[in-house]
Amino acid sequence: MSSIRTTTRRAALAAVAAGAALALAACGGDGDGGAGHGGHATASASAGATAPAEGGTATAAHNAQDVAFAQGMIPHHRQALDMARLAAGRAASAEVGELATRIEKAQEPEIATMTGWLKSWGEQVPGPAGSSSGTGHSGHSDHSGMPGMMDGADMEKLEKATGEDFDRMFLTLMIEHHRGAVEMAATQREKGAYEPARALADDIATAQKAEIAQMERLLGGS
Repeated sequence: MSSIRTTTRRAALAAVAAGAALALAACGGDGDGGAGHGGHATASASAGATAPAEGGTATAAHNAQDVAFAQGMIPHHRQALDMARLAAGRAASAEVGELATRIEKAQEPEIATMTGWLKSWGEQVPGPAGSSSGTGHSGHSDHSGMPGMMDGADMEKLEKATGEDFDRMFLTLMIEHHRGAVEMAATQREKGAYEPARALADDIATAQKAEIAQMERLLGGS
């Protein structure tokens, strides 16, 4: 009996000890959970802080080069569009006409994209260039210092040309214009901070190098 009571008492004590241990663990868990919850709350807060930061990258993670790229490439593209739109009714070669159409389709959306960046950054969007149907082409001469840009006289000559003369002049001027864009894109890839702008620069360089090769082939065969 004594042995049984001793065994029973030991079992009871063990049960009490186990209960105490569980209680302590629960308390510790609560404390850790509090810390843990606090940690989770901190992590959540950090995650919450990170999300806006990442979402805000579109407006924050850019530098002066990104702004200069967009502000320069917009008028550069606009002049290419003016040149391309002259091809309708003037070009003798169907390939020249198709190339002009492709330039329009590619560069109009790029202008819209870069315009959106500048607005989101609170930067000035370049005003529209002078109409290609006008006489002064002042909008183009204002940016004639950029790589590959035509001056007003070149644009007027292109506007007056027709047939094979137009094709030769268009290809010659557009090759120079594209080379200027490739140069501007190279500067952006090297010095820009905003990844979408650097990616666009890559796209511009790739597309326009291919078009330069095509135009050189067409010019060589003319």
